[in-house]
Amino acid sequence: MHGNPMPDSYVYVTEEGVTRHYADGSVEALAWEDVVEVRVVTEPGTAPDYDVLYVLLDRDGEGCVVPRSATDATFLARLRYLPDFDVDRLHLAAASANDAAVVVWRSPDPPSALPDFEYD
Repeated sequence: MHGNPMPDSYVYVTEEGVTRHYADGSVEALAWEDVVEVRVVTEPGTAPDYDVLYVLLDRDGEGCVVPRSATDATFLARLRYLPDFDVDRLHLAAASANDAAVVVWRSPDPPSALPDFEYD
């Protein structure tokens, strides 16, 4: 029997938060109310083949990494509920393949400093 291979991860977006399930059984989850920063990470490659990750972080630097391939209108619409979130800034950061992490949104009441977050 042939079929599509199992994806390495899948993402659920709800009104409460974002959850990413990995093929190895590990899970990353973050409630929207706990999000204090949104980063766009671009990895090496040539458009449109470069990888784009959306990283949501909480006050402790814990996060949920959402690959662009797993995003849909629901994810983007929910980001707009973050205070003063600029979707155009998000798209601009995702369109620049410069192998960097760009903070595209920070809570109006952010923590003094977030620890480094490791991207897989």
